[in-house]
Amino acid sequence: MSKEELFSNWSELHGGAEVKGIVRAWLNISFYIIRPLIVLKLSPNSLSLLSIFAAAGFLLALESHWAIALLVLSLLLDGIDGTVAIATGKISKFGALVDSVADRLVEGLWAIALYLLGAPWQIVITAWLAAFVQEYLRARVGGLGVNQVLFVTWCERPVRATLIFIPLIGRLFGLDLFDLAAWLWAMMQLTSALTLFNLLRLQLQQSQR
Repeated sequence: MSKEELFSNWSELHGGAEVKGIVRAWLNISFYIIRPLIVLKLSPNSLSLLSIFAAAGFLLALESHWAIALLVLSLLLDGIDGTVAIATGKISKFGALVDSVADRLVEGLWAIALYLLGAPWQIVITAWLAAFVQEYLRARVGGLGVNQVLFVTWCERPVRATLIFIPLIGRLFGLDLFDLAAWLWAMMQLTSALTLFNLLRLQLQQSQR
């Protein structure tokens, strides 16, 4: 499959959404990452499951430098499973379910890790719940027939991972940024979830006219 075919198939699966900005950049990068994985015949579902193991490894390795690599790996595996599915034609409803469940489990492990690293549990739970609601909104309206990518928020999964990644880097230099990261995640996540809710509300109201 060529890169343009990948873009076209992604757009078709997302209600004709235009491939641009951060989406185009990610698909460009993942196009090259997935090529050896396709040669190795790794299935999208296996990549989803590996992302859970990587996140669990991240949680277990919090006190070591390996935590940074495992955090990045868990995000990467989660990001490319869908691209592999598109590129290999292995798109299925069951695969979408596996991917969604894996996403939520991985984010739950990230949240636990942030708490164990010293962030206030109340703020971590608030941020995680807001992220859960944001993704549930997308999944629910998808079930109602709205498949368009209406809004890429300022607190998508890469940003959530980054808000843990940066404090981990800071820890190498003796900086404790985990409280700040938790507060930033909570504030960004709440505002992005509310904004998405409002946009989806308007979309659903228009579709009923």
